[in-house]
This record gives sequence, C-alpha cells and structure tokens, in this order.
Amino acid sequence: MYIQYVSIFLILLFLYSCNSSTPSSAKKNIEATQKIPLCYSKGAPQKNLPFINEQILGEIAQIEVNESKKKDTTGMVWIEGGSFEMGRNMEDSTSKSNTLGSQSRSDEFPKHTTKVSGFWMDKTEVTNAEFSEFVAATGWKTVAERPINLEEIMAQLPKGAEPPPAEMLLPASLVFHIPENKQKTNYSFNDWWRVEKGANWRHPYGEGSTIEGKENYPAVHIAWYDALAYCKWAGKRLPTEAEWEYASRGNQKGNRYPWGNELLKDSQLQANYWQGDFPVKNTIEDGFERLAPVASFPANDYGLYDMAGNVWEWCRDWYHADYYACKAENDLIENPQGPDLSFDPSIPNSSQKVIRGGSFLCNDSYCSGYRVTARMKSSPDTGLEHTGFRGVR
Repeated sequence: MYIQYVSIFLILLFLYSCNSSTPSSAKKNIEATQKIPLCYSKGAPQKNLPFINEQILGEIAQIEVNESKKKDTTGMVWIEGGSFEMGRNMEDSTSKSNTLGSQSRSDEFPKHTTKVSGFWMDKTEVTNAEFSEFVAATGWKTVAERPINLEEIMAQLPKGAEPPPAEMLLPASLVFHIPENKQKTNYSFNDWWRVEKGANWRHPYGEGSTIEGKENYPAVHIAWYDALAYCKWAGKRLPTEAEWEYASRGNQKGNRYPWGNELLKDSQLQANYWQGDFPVKNTIEDGFERLAPVASFPANDYGLYDMAGNVWEWCRDWYHADYYACKAENDLIENPQGPDLSFDPSIPNSSQKVIRGGSFLCNDSYCSGYRVTARMKSSPDTGLEHTGFRGVR
C-alpha cells in the first residue's frame, strides 16, 4: 500500500526501533538527516549517513553462505543489461489517457538515462517455503520476532517522550483490518492498520494464524535486515532501485505497468491489488482477498512474476526524496547504488530504504504503487503484512 503518512512511521519507529546498538549514535544520526542538503555534489561523499544497525549487520556477517545455492540459478532469469529512461517527467503525470497517471509523485521526476549491467533475478518473490529453509539452516530470528528494547526506543523518540507501556514491548507487527466503521468519508492508516502481538512471517495475522498450506505464498513481515540476511545465505543480494525498475519494465520502453500502458490487458487484471472501495469493501475481482500465491498472474516480458501488486519488495538503496533531481544532473548514470543518506521531508526522523511494486492493498483511489516508476519507502527495521522481497545475483 502507499505509505505516505508521518504517523505510520512514528508508530513503526516506536514499535520496531529495537535495532539501535548505540542509542546516542542513533540520535546523532537522526538529527543529522534533518540538516542534509537537497542535492549532492557529483561524486562527493556525504558525511551525514543514516542510522544502520551494526549489531544486526554483525549477525548477518556471521551467516555462512550456502555454496550450492550460490551457484544455482534455478528459479531465476537472466536480465540482459542496457540503458533506459528511469522515472518519469511532470508532463507524463498529467496524462488523461489513464486515471492513474495523476498518481505520480514528485520523487519520480525527472526522467534520467540510466544504465545497468546484466544480472540474474528471482522469478518470484521469496516464498514461505524458501524462507523456512533459510531459517532452518541458520536459526535466523526476524525483527518482528524479537523483543523490543526500551532503552533503544527512548533514544530515538523525541526528548521528554513518555515510555511505552510494557505490553507494547512484546514482539509484534502491523496487520491490515477492514475498519469497523464503514460510514466514514475520510479514512486514515489508523483505521485499517492494527498492531498484532505475535504477528510475523510464521504467523502473518498474529497469534494463532499459520502459513500451513501457504508454502508458495510470499514471505511477509520481512524487514530489510531479514531480507539482507536471507540473501547472504543464498549467495544473492537485494536489487538496486535501478535494477528493480529496469527489470519491472520487461524490456518495454515508456510503459506505465510491467505489462504495458493500460491497467487491464486483454480485459484481464494483471496483478493482485484492491478492487472496490478501499478500505471498506474489496470486490475481489482478482480472486484474492489478501495475498496471492506467487506467479498467480502473467509474467512480464522478462519472465518475472508479481513485479506489480501482491507485496512491496525491498531494494538495496536508501530513499531520498530529491535523489532523482540530483541524478539528472549527469548525462548517463551507470549502475547507480542509491544515495549515501536518507531523507523524506515529511518524515525527517526516519532513515528509510526503498520499496517497490505495490501490494494487495493498492487501490486506484489513493495508491498506484504498481506503476513501474512508483517509489515508496520504509524503515529498514520494519516488516508489515504486505512487505516481502526477491533477490538478484
């Protein structure tokens, strides 16, 4: 879904910022992100880096690579490298040919020529079966399964903030619920997101729920750190934002969606997203009320499934609202790795990683995350019911 709200990130920071190994350092880095420049000097490194959890990175470094998987390209497709026009221009966003054209946001502007080298990419999002194999081999515990450290939370909240009640420190994650009040004219994330104790990849809806029989569904409630850990074990890595968009386009030029320029193709739905009146009524025209098994919809021209809808997918890059405007100063950007720092003026206290592709909660009334240029972001220690990933090599 389209998460463009200040409060959701405050809640997520409040619940999941257990990843600070040095609270004073975390506070320093958060303050630094509020003072960063709007653009970057060409090739100049930035001094004010976003906060990253060294403790969890240390745990990831200890994971042994599965050498047989590292050499195996089963379930992956080769994407031949090349140049493309990444992002979109302001005039494209006002097109009347499709009602979703107006959903473009300023962080998608302007178009800029980008070149990527060839790479292997997972055909589908990482499934519960695949993530289960990883956990069985490594004993990895996801962020959503870990208890929350009060001291570390307080170090990242505003000075003088009241500490959360003890029950809020139990492992939990956010799960979607249709609002009980269906008569409101304006809904906010508070109406449809609910903190569920015990919600994680094994229990996607909270305590008592299970993934039994859903081995071929995408693993969810996956934080960026969890995705990074899986990729280390599998001899892969997360895609850069440029690689993700290039692959999503499926060797087409100027397309709005992975399959073309119209939301429907041959009068058929092409992805798992919300049909009906969000968030109170889902008409389920696509056949799925929530998640769908991977590869339930046609692949794009590269043979990649679910590059639109189903779950948001983590990218390697930090998110910065003005990154594209700065990149466009160059004639050609080769294999961009993203900005050196993270900044969103609407959520200045949160360092965020890029997520792409939209989810089963996207709806054309407020979200068009399934467009190939749509950018979204989330803090790296956050997993939700509609967040997953795929790897590249």
